[in-house]
Amino acid sequence: MTGPRIAYQGEPGANSHLVCKQHYSESEAVPCASFEDVFAIVESGEVELAMIPIDNSIAGRVADIHHFLPDSRLHIIAEHFLRIRFHLMAVPGSTLETITTAHSHVHALGQCRKIIRRLGLRPIISGDTAGAAREVAEAADPTQAAISPPLAAEIYGLEILAEDVEDEDHNTTRFVVLSRDFVKAPAGAGPVVTSFIFNVRNLPAALYKALGGFATNGVNMTKLESYMLDGSFTGATQFLAEVDGHPDDIGVKRALEELAFFSTDVKMLGVFPADPARF
Repeated sequence: MTGPRIAYQGEPGANSHLVCKQHYSESEAVPCASFEDVFAIVESGEVELAMIPIDNSIAGRVADIHHFLPDSRLHIIAEHFLRIRFHLMAVPGSTLETITTAHSHVHALGQCRKIIRRLGLRPIISGDTAGAAREVAEAADPTQAAISPPLAAEIYGLEILAEDVEDEDHNTTRFVVLSRDFVKAPAGAGPVVTSFIFNVRNLPAALYKALGGFATNGVNMTKLESYMLDGSFTGATQFLAEVDGHPDDIGVKRALEELAFFSTDVKMLGVFPADPARF
């Protein structure tokens, strides 16, 4: 392995592991038990990069990430989109007739309801999709099946009983790559995404004034999410936003200047190339 080490949440065979293998094949992929561990291991310098899921086309935002990202010292340097595929797998010798339970992460179970219902399986929640495959392999019980990414079957020696069992074929997760270093994509070298967080006071029209510059300067905002600060319903509100374009582009530059005038604590999270899959 010659590339930078890259940490991900989950066990070997998870979708995060698969994205690491696809885009950082020369790097050592380092599994971590939790998102908190991923952030900590990169912030400490033990590992150079992190591969983190941030949005899913069905489940929406990955809530834990937005808890850690604003206060971390990490920056977004890339994004990658993964079409999520789940296979139904079990120990060798199992069949669709022998299995009675389906083990997986709660989100995966929710995204594969049709086959669970059709086969009359009892869903069992596991902490991780790949971890479910490992647990089924260790149990060596032909009545147990896992709903896991295809890579997990290869790693844990399971047989695939049914492929692509997810309910929706548009199930896609967006991952971002995090680094301690702020690596800004160059301007004029292709589509760029600018990601940032900012606070506004909880006052009438505060958000309207803060974001007005993006509309008047023709800047497309692709993401806007709000979060309470310090558990207060009446204090300042924090927003995470993303826009198409580079901060050096005149429209984006002017919009960010106007944002800074009407908001507080603007923090740039990243200026990174847009993944072609975005379009």
